[in-house]
Amino acid sequence: MSNIAIRVSDVSKKFKIFEDKPATLKDRIIYRSKGVFQEKWVLRDISFDVPQGKMIGLVGRNGSGKSTLLKILTRILQPDKGEVEIKGRVSSLLELGAGFHMDFTGRENIYMNASIFGLSRKEIDGKIDEIIRFAELGPFIENPVRTYSSGMYMRLAFSIAVHVDPDILLIDEILAVGDNAFQKKCISRIESFKNQGKTIVFVSHDNGVMERLCDELYWIHESKLIAHGEPRRIIRDYMDFLNDSEEKRLNEEAKLNVKSDEVAEVKEVFQDGDRWGNKLAEIVRVRMLDVTGAEKHFFEKGKPLTIAIHYSASNYVIDKPVFGIGIYRMDGYCCYGTNTHIDHERIALEDKGIVEFYVEHLNLVAGEYYLDVACHHENGTPYDYITRALTFNVKSYEEEIGIAYLPHQWMHKGGQ
Repeated sequence: MSNIAIRVSDVSKKFKIFEDKPATLKDRIIYRSKGVFQEKWVLRDISFDVPQGKMIGLVGRNGSGKSTLLKILTRILQPDKGEVEIKGRVSSLLELGAGFHMDFTGRENIYMNASIFGLSRKEIDGKIDEIIRFAELGPFIENPVRTYSSGMYMRLAFSIAVHVDPDILLIDEILAVGDNAFQKKCISRIESFKNQGKTIVFVSHDNGVMERLCDELYWIHESKLIAHGEPRRIIRDYMDFLNDSEEKRLNEEAKLNVKSDEVAEVKEVFQDGDRWGNKLAEIVRVRMLDVTGAEKHFFEKGKPLTIAIHYSASNYVIDKPVFGIGIYRMDGYCCYGTNTHIDHERIALEDKGIVEFYVEHLNLVAGEYYLDVACHHENGTPYDYITRALTFNVKSYEEEIGIAYLPHQWMHKGGQ
């Protein structure tokens, strides 16, 4: 293997999914026909090498096989096909509290877990104070771990794993449990391990951390390794895939919420928000369109967006109608709102029509938002006001924070 710390060669793993599995010995004897099962392959022909001192990340949707692969690397599971070669001591953080005895104290579990990792009693004696200090458990270290919160579990498990001096560290999504301060502490320790030349395999849904820390990413989808390479490129491809999948799902849901009457008049069912008004003018449909005119739920930051408000009006003569929109973060914070009266636009209502709100550059940062739409008289009398008429997402490859994107550039003037 020379300088290869981990070699995975054509690894495949399957599980048996039982249909109506017998629960007791009596059931097995009486109902011999029971126990029918299907075979599900959770990993198919996975191959890669990890050089010593490198950090790789595994990305993919839940159920794609990432955690199963980590369990194979730790020898918890054996592959049905293929081979795994590992050089060096392995420490792992997989399932929360795995390997802990619930009735043992935190201190007793340190001795038990560290010995499993291969440390002698003398070595554990020399490290235990630092393990307890890093875990920040204080007097709770003498309590049974069954009394611990999930965050306390994670702190103890992580502290043990990083203090057994491993050559290879395997980390599943366990870090998502801790508070922000301890997560930063863990990331700092992982960076320190990387700088020391340790080999790390990392599973996380935090794309920013994956991109910053990992040398290479491997994308597993439906049990197969479909791409690997430079983190930024893999993350972009993976996020595009997730956005496209979510777009399809939302489009299917939208179809279920639309009904047609005898004259094929489309009328949307707004279920998520409140609605009020005298309905002299009624909003019958709201669509959000991209630059091609396609109805979408995901929009790229900085690209054009059109909000199309379909309306129908009664025979009552409506003068001075006003159409408005409001864009909100999911926590209810208003990002932007305006209407045709504010913008000095006059609308002459017909029996039915479409009012369009066009945005040349959608300068919102990445996130999920919802849209309010309204039609009212200039004096404020509401004809139709709908909150949360639609939800939509803004996608971006940058990592700005806040609400709005401000077009900008950085400049440096030296010698001033």
